[in-house]
Amino acid sequence: MNNILLIFLYLAIGLVLQRLKAVPVTKLYKKLNKIVIYICLPALALFYIPKIHWDNKLLYPISVAWIAFVGSYLLFQILGKRYGWSKKLIGCLIITAGLGNTSFLGYPIIQALYGEEGMKTAILVDQPGSFVVLSTLGILVATLYSKGNQNAGEIAKKILLFPPFLSFGVACVMNVSGFDFEQLVQSSLKLLGSGVTPLALISVGLQLRFETRSQHWKFLGLGLLYKLILTPAIIYILYVVVLDQKSQIIEVAILEAGMAPMITACILASDHGLKPRLSSMMIGFGIPASFISLIFWYFIVH
Repeated sequence: MNNILLIFLYLAIGLVLQRLKAVPVTKLYKKLNKIVIYICLPALALFYIPKIHWDNKLLYPISVAWIAFVGSYLLFQILGKRYGWSKKLIGCLIITAGLGNTSFLGYPIIQALYGEEGMKTAILVDQPGSFVVLSTLGILVATLYSKGNQNAGEIAKKILLFPPFLSFGVACVMNVSGFDFEQLVQSSLKLLGSGVTPLALISVGLQLRFETRSQHWKFLGLGLLYKLILTPAIIYILYVVVLDQKSQIIEVAILEAGMAPMITACILASDHGLKPRLSSMMIGFGIPASFISLIFWYFIVH
């Protein structure tokens, strides 16, 4: 319970800092994001992944983000064509509703609910799942639905040189070879990784925006309906009902599927001119709404 309360405390700190004139909000959250992305997330990958014992069941959490993104593409592409939506609107919804905040929000929430064992699964949902989907399919959609121009070489370079992906690759090699760091290094990695919860949630609080005057309300509702309700429902039906899988790994996978829209995905959509205001609203309203929907899904899976 204390860990759950800390999540709201860190978000509140970010919201308070956002309203202080003396605080350079944009610079601060960008710095916090860099610390999380370049230091905390790689440290977590290097700490947890070498300790994971491979089981084919691990394919379930890894597949979550891929299933969610493909579903988002099919849904909004079909709706967009039927109702004559613009390419930019379709692209925005595909990206922002198709990718979940499986690290910045997912890590602290799963850690609070399931501890270190849950974190091992959460990292699998995020690293080979959400992050790789964002860096490949996400960039492809952003490019195809905007005026941007990104070739295959640039996409591959972004993936291969991204620190969390590099550390993920190194950690996978360590896992396969049965190698792990000395205890002192492990303790240091764990300490660095512990910064994810406070820094990421304060960053989220700094970026939350609530636009009440907008023409995007209908599309916001559709996007959040898919992200917070339909995505975890699809994963639940597929894994629990159809495949009859019940374990902590499956529980974590379903909860991660129901996380709010990914901040980085919304930034990607905005940077490509894919309805920036709607992208911002997906974060601003999606994050608080997800806390309510996650309570529902937590009781469903338990």
